[in-house]
Amino acid sequence: MKKYSALTKYINLLKNDIVGEWNCDKENDGSSERPMHLPFVIYSITVHRLEGDIYKFAKESDEIVPGKYADILQANGIEWGYDSMMKADASVLDAQCILALLIASLRAERFCDGALLGFIKSGAVTRWLKRLQELDEA
Repeated sequence: MKKYSALTKYINLLKNDIVGEWNCDKENDGSSERPMHLPFVIYSITVHRLEGDIYKFAKESDEIVPGKYADILQANGIEWGYDSMMKADASVLDAQCILALLIASLRAERFCDGALLGFIKSGAVTRWLKRLQELDEA
């Protein structure tokens, strides 16, 4: 079994998955009697499983400490922000940095609803997973 197969299996699973959808309040009018609820993303089961597997892998791995992802990104010249992470050239990054990108994309969701959806729909998460697959095959 390859080292990153618990994560790289999601390359094909995400390809045909809905991934997530925005839930916007269309029933309330914003009055004090009927306040509107903030929009949020409802993620698919596949995305929830990917999230769990990323954290599980990081917890069991000696390659990365989940709380150090920002330091790892910084050491590789990547800012913990959407644009910098999106522009990162995965083809030259090691597994530790790819794992840090995956964790950072999950953490970004905690601060900005829909951030993870953006990383997945843009193809960044698949690009990062494919890099882990390449490293597994090397």
